[in-house]
Amino acid sequence: MQHSGAGAAGRALLATALLYLVLIQPNHPAAMTWGALALFPLELPALLALLLVVGRGMLGAAIRAALVAVLVLIAVLKFADFGTFIAFNRGFNLIVDYNLLPAAWELTRGSFGTPLAALALASAVLVVLTVAAALWWAMAVWAALGRARSLRLGAAVLLIPAVAVAVAEIGQARRAWSLPPAVAQAIPGAAFTARVALERAQQVRDTRADLVAFREAARQDPLTGVAPLFDHLGDRDLIMIYVESYGRSSFQNPLYIDTHTDTLRGIEDDLATRGLATRSGWSRAPMVGGQSWLAHGSVASGMWLDTQGRYRALLASPRRTLLHYAQGEGRRTVAIKPAHVFPWPEGAYFGFDAIYNAPDLGYAGERFNWVTMPDQFTLHALDRLERAQPQGARTPLVVQVALVSSHAPFLPVPPVIEWEEIDDGTVFNQWASTGDPPEVVWRDHDRVREKFRLAIDYSLQAVGAWAAHHADDPPLIVMLGDHEPARFIAGVDGFDVPVHVIGPPDLVDRFAVLGWEPGMVPEADVPVLRMDRMRDALLRVLGSGVR
Repeated sequence: MQHSGAGAAGRALLATALLYLVLIQPNHPAAMTWGALALFPLELPALLALLLVVGRGMLGAAIRAALVAVLVLIAVLKFADFGTFIAFNRGFNLIVDYNLLPAAWELTRGSFGTPLAALALASAVLVVLTVAAALWWAMAVWAALGRARSLRLGAAVLLIPAVAVAVAEIGQARRAWSLPPAVAQAIPGAAFTARVALERAQQVRDTRADLVAFREAARQDPLTGVAPLFDHLGDRDLIMIYVESYGRSSFQNPLYIDTHTDTLRGIEDDLATRGLATRSGWSRAPMVGGQSWLAHGSVASGMWLDTQGRYRALLASPRRTLLHYAQGEGRRTVAIKPAHVFPWPEGAYFGFDAIYNAPDLGYAGERFNWVTMPDQFTLHALDRLERAQPQGARTPLVVQVALVSSHAPFLPVPPVIEWEEIDDGTVFNQWASTGDPPEVVWRDHDRVREKFRLAIDYSLQAVGAWAAHHADDPPLIVMLGDHEPARFIAGVDGFDVPVHVIGPPDLVDRFAVLGWEPGMVPEADVPVLRMDRMRDALLRVLGSGVR
């Protein structure tokens, strides 16, 4: 009997420990410390009391099953929060972020290979199933203790005050009400898991309300019927070039400042000798770390796309984009999308006459891990596919180019070569497998930052070389970052990205009205233009019809 009693006590202790660990699971990298173990979960007394009261009958089993399902779901959401805080500096939104799952799979598979990606996915599923089984066992252990009438009665008495304490802490933490200081200090822990569940429920409600308001705003376009647009461009092409993961960190983080600003000043000096002007400013992206299409869509539509839900709502709206207005002025609109290995059905909404995905660009070389082709080849393909004839001898273009060489995992990085050597891209094979693979480099954050520094620098050099290559018949180039990289790489807070305008002096000087200054290195205090204001700003600068 003594052995039986000791075994029951051991099982109860182990079951309590399992429930304790699940309830205190953090959802933010900053909270992943040993100190988190000392945070007492206020839900635990209420949960144990409930298990004792309901016992092991059919009703008790149904309640345990529901509790396991809820706790596993919250644990998965916490883990998702953890990942999105690292990548995007925000929590996971159940309504609008489910598309991140296939995107994460493609990034992992492209960076580390299908076998490792499949192993990681299988491991994640196994962990979830193991947690569910452990919770079921732990709850069954406590429910079995409810056979003792005295324990069940004591639990019934404890249940209401235990729930009241947890609810009081939630209200205090969310500032729904203010408890007297003495009462607040007397609360022995936090009901963090219950708070996460409540916040997710409210997030669902708020996200749906936001989408309703967004859909209405998307129908109100102040530029409807305005003309002429783009007339200041004449026969010049407008080339919008997005540099992946290029943000203010290149100008604030000591790890990157010297390399990137020296490259930009070199580009500025070289282009000046060729008769081209430059101006630079800042724009504010709606996100950090990824989902570049939200930045591209914000600029094109003039709407603030900070969630995938807003992006989908935009696609279902009658909103006219920068490309639609360009089509209305008789310009050919083109998208160059080297990251898209599959068709891009959403592109039809934006108003492109032609969309070139990765298979359409003619690259015959090897992939650079996730990166499908080097940026220099992408720009070379634009010339071959759409700009072979000189400006004035064809329909003027408005082009959106999304460069990808500075996308994670940031390696390997080729040099910028002579344009005549590029051909079908096989010349780049000699650099496609150089250096350590991502699974080695990404074990060391310092090495990741170093590769990021070099990748961004390569993208800047590629654009600068392309602008110089066309100095005799220059388009108007608007080059901007799409977003900052993940915070552990950026090393700075904020959402700002640089914008550089390159082209004929008469066109570039028109951007002075935005407060953008001459040169390729913007001062820190240059006015910041949000990406959802970019569409209208460009049309105001380039068209006489916008006041």
